[in-house]
Amino acid sequence: MGAGVGGPAGPSKTRRPFPDRPADFVWDIKTLPQAALIYRLSGDYNPSHVDPDLAKEGGFGKPILHGRCTFGIAGRAIADDIGRASGTRIHAMEARFTSPVFPGETVRTELWVVDSDILFRCRTRERDVLVLDQGRARLN
Repeated sequence: MGAGVGGPAGPSKTRRPFPDRPADFVWDIKTLPQAALIYRLSGDYNPSHVDPDLAKEGGFGKPILHGRCTFGIAGRAIADDIGRASGTRIHAMEARFTSPVFPGETVRTELWVVDSDILFRCRTRERDVLVLDQGRARLN
């Protein structure tokens, strides 16, 4: 597992420029230590989320949180902060996964409102590692 899991990376997308200013909104959401076990209910039984030995073999050091959870945390920050304030819902959302989150870590989501887009990125507070980058959401 780890790098190159899905085969060749293919061409890279052009990087989206982020504003050169502090984020408009910042959300910190702590994940549960048992979150990887809960996310198995979604049907993802990849053992790197729960088996310490297999996670180490995959190069992660310990079990990792499902990407679906990390992406959901970003979505919650957008929906709760910007969506609620504007009375709208998320129409589309995309981001690039850059590093895993470990269950129990706090995910910090930074949000910028730029025209009709919400740009975002996430990092862990404990390790200060970027885990989602190049995020963009559009609201209805």
